[in-house]
Amino acid sequence: MLRYTLMRLGIFAGCLVVVWGLVYSGIAPRGLGASNGLWVVLLALLVSAPISFVVLRKERDRASVQVARRVDRMKANIEANRSQEDGADETRVQGQVS
Repeated sequence: MLRYTLMRLGIFAGCLVVVWGLVYSGIAPRGLGASNGLWVVLLALLVSAPISFVVLRKERDRASVQVARRVDRMKANIEANRSQEDGADETRVQGQVS
């Protein structure tokens, strides 16, 4: 998951540099007034999203498998804890009945 995040940030940083260069060279339009920095960041986000979607598909699938494994493991641990509690409750109830 960390690898995917770092790759995503790398793509965004590369797009940010390219968009910044395009805006300050006059090829891409500038923002209005003092909003130029925000314009560059938003434009870089807009450009990096589809690139990341296509380029990082395999890495995203790998990360989702890891997350699914963690969720399954947590569910199994919760179920094991629940069954232990049920067993302890049954033992306590049987001790009170006797």
